[in-house]
Amino acid sequence: MVKYFCSKTDISSTWDHVVSAFWQRYPNPFSTHVLTEDVVYREVTADHKLLSRRLLMKTNRLPRWAERFFPAGMSRSVYIVEDSIVDPVNRSLTTYTWNLNHTTLMSVEERCVFQDSVEQPAATLLKREAWISSGIYGFSRPIQEFGLARFKSNQVKAMKGLEYALSNLQVSCPC
Repeated sequence: MVKYFCSKTDISSTWDHVVSAFWQRYPNPFSTHVLTEDVVYREVTADHKLLSRRLLMKTNRLPRWAERFFPAGMSRSVYIVEDSIVDPVNRSLTTYTWNLNHTTLMSVEERCVFQDSVEQPAATLLKREAWISSGIYGFSRPIQEFGLARFKSNQVKAMKGLEYALSNLQVSCPC
């Protein structure tokens, strides 16, 4: 069984600004758990799409009940892969992220689509989806519930981080 999450958000900035801010999200005061971000691959395709793969390292504080599933010496760092496609023709940015380690305990896959808003000319629509699963027999449901709750609270911080990056762009850009 997998827990599914979906949200839609209107961002009050143009698609161009949102895409620029996306690449400048870290560091920010709302995402201090993001330790590193590295571009491992980047290509511009013949149809002008920008493909990127980044590796991020994050820390996550475990709840006390989860400590029993982790051996004392096990890493608390989580490695995340983020694939992204910037399509300037259709004015969309699509990201796919997933964790590389600790996947037996919990696997989180996320897809975000930032799309130029049709209804509001100076806005961007963000559709965020996540799939959370666990392979711990007998405990997968509560672990997935915890993961879903953590994901929901982290997405609020992620939006604040993006807004922070957007505000820094607007300060530095005399547009």
